[in-house]
Amino acid sequence: MHKLWASTYKEFLLLTRDFGGLAILFLMPLLLVITITLVQNDTFKTLKETKIPILLVDNDQGEVSKSILQNLKNSPLFEVNSQSSEKSVKELVLTGKYQLGIVIPKNLSKDLNLKVAENVEGILEIFGEEEESIPLVKSKLKPKEIRLYFDPATQFSFRNSIKSGIDQMVSKIETQTIYKAFQEELTDDPSEDIFDTEPFILFKEIVPSDGEKEIIPNATQHNIPAWTLFAIFFIILPLSINMVKEKNQGTFVRLRTHPVAYATFLGGKTIVFLGVALIQFALMLLIGIYLFPWIGLPKLDVSGRLPLLFFVASFAGLAAVGLGLLLGTVAKTQEQSAPFGATFVVILAALGGVWVPVFAMPKFMQVLSNISPMNWGLNAFYDVFLRNVGILELLPEIALLFLFFVVTVVISVVYNERKNAV
Repeated sequence: MHKLWASTYKEFLLLTRDFGGLAILFLMPLLLVITITLVQNDTFKTLKETKIPILLVDNDQGEVSKSILQNLKNSPLFEVNSQSSEKSVKELVLTGKYQLGIVIPKNLSKDLNLKVAENVEGILEIFGEEEESIPLVKSKLKPKEIRLYFDPATQFSFRNSIKSGIDQMVSKIETQTIYKAFQEELTDDPSEDIFDTEPFILFKEIVPSDGEKEIIPNATQHNIPAWTLFAIFFIILPLSINMVKEKNQGTFVRLRTHPVAYATFLGGKTIVFLGVALIQFALMLLIGIYLFPWIGLPKLDVSGRLPLLFFVASFAGLAAVGLGLLLGTVAKTQEQSAPFGATFVVILAALGGVWVPVFAMPKFMQVLSNISPMNWGLNAFYDVFLRNVGILELLPEIALLFLFFVVTVVISVVYNERKNAV
């Protein structure tokens, strides 16, 4: 125990004397999580609260185009600006000055009414309402195109949501036109509403709740655990670099002259850098609780969750430390450990769902994400923050993180013994 304490104290002194390294370990993750959350939160606000300026060319000047224009103006998403020509819309949108341009074709209202009238008369003729009428000769009307011009820089998901919304709007207008045509044929009083055109099938979003309190996830709840995990795993860089530096400077050779097991040597590093990981996590929580509301971001709610959160953070920190110990044991130079460590952490983050949600990945990548310790840690954090689970539900992810730590440490010890035995 005395040797483990001495090794831990040595690591503590080395770490605290490197003020630049401490700044990188603690300040850079805070700047990272603040920046990412601000960007994502403002993007969310842009889609929900700020109206997007769009262009509209009305070549129809009929009832349908007026209805489309009114629906767009009533929408909380759009600020409609009229244009006279399709050419000007194309230029303004393709140069990025506007994100969306809508061009309504000529004779849209006239042709839609004609098409609906033909269909209604055909149906009534079949049912014998107009037995003495002349057989209906259908016109050869081609489908009308409402053209949408998108800024090439807009995201695919944004395009799909806009197209879906406009499609629903046009479908509703078509349906109302059909009902109106039937009503005109079946009654002599145009003011009499014989059809109920209000939607019968509605959608209601059910938000998960904790008792009577709804659990509504926000940018803070997603970004704090994700980027905290990213920062925790980045400690493999200073940890592995310190180990390589000790080997190259001869410090490790002097330590081997004493009867100190390599596992004890690794134990001191584990204790110190696990403490670093937990301090990082605590600072992230403080930022989410106190700083985020001050700068206009959603406050992080940790009420009743702190013990479980630190429980998860401890095992995530152990997994990160184990990876750093393995890298520091295997690497021979800092040029090997630093680039490989940084790149490997980025790969693990990408696989683990820190940047892109796992469900949005291709099937092969979804399967591959199961081998990333960041994925295990992130799922455990989400379980605590968003799913309100207990410790039993966390055990599968915790067991994987601890097993990863044990395996990496065992490999480090075995590799070191075989290398020194040669």
